[in-house]
Amino acid sequence: MQVEPGDTDKSRYPKHIAIIMDGNGRWAQKRHLPRIMGHPAGVKAVKRVVTFCAEQDIQVLTLFAFSSENWRRPKEEVSKLMGLFMLTMQAEVKHLYKNNIRLRFIGERAVFSEKIQQKMAESERLTENNTGLTLVIAANYGGHRDMTLAMQDIAQQVKDGIVAPDEIDETMIAGALSIPDLTDPDLFIRSGGEQRISNFLLWQLAYTEFHFTEKLWPDFDARIMQDAIDDFLSRERRFGRTSEQVQKMSS
Repeated sequence: MQVEPGDTDKSRYPKHIAIIMDGNGRWAQKRHLPRIMGHPAGVKAVKRVVTFCAEQDIQVLTLFAFSSENWRRPKEEVSKLMGLFMLTMQAEVKHLYKNNIRLRFIGERAVFSEKIQQKMAESERLTENNTGLTLVIAANYGGHRDMTLAMQDIAQQVKDGIVAPDEIDETMIAGALSIPDLTDPDLFIRSGGEQRISNFLLWQLAYTEFHFTEKLWPDFDARIMQDAIDDFLSRERRFGRTSEQVQKMSS
């Protein structure tokens, strides 16, 4: 399928984009700066990408901000990340509200400070009735943990006699995971050159189209996002069908 760059048929655009924002530290090191200096630059890239997605009528944008494995990083870097996370929420939530963007968080919050947990809850409440782009921030999130908690919940229902084992199906499992009310990602993007999904949305990415780029996250802008969407539009999504079946369905 031939697609013109910047195809304006937005009905074919991905409805849900998920991104691993990789390369902040390397971006700073390339400029002979401390690694931590890459993270404020990464926040600016987040703003550009959120604006792009809102303008292109993308329904959901899920960003992997902090994984459950990121706690292994140097304590000073983690501490500064948490401070930046708090400052960014304080500075941006009103902007999101005014622009009809709904903010949601996934991941286990109990490990964050009470101030951060409170600000997360306040931000969600302020924007919960917005009807534009849904911005999902994965913070202290891990796909293995997400599925483990879902299995524990379903196992408890079986133990309590609410659910029979033979009633467990894919729909039930998906409903017990994070963001069950949102569509699965159509397009997954990872910046920074790595080609793996790093324990991110393992269940939800089953039929997602992957786009990997060498561009470091702080360099992301509308042009790079459009390149990823153009790549997505060039794919034939068969979901187990043949090309002939897909063409008949679209004709």
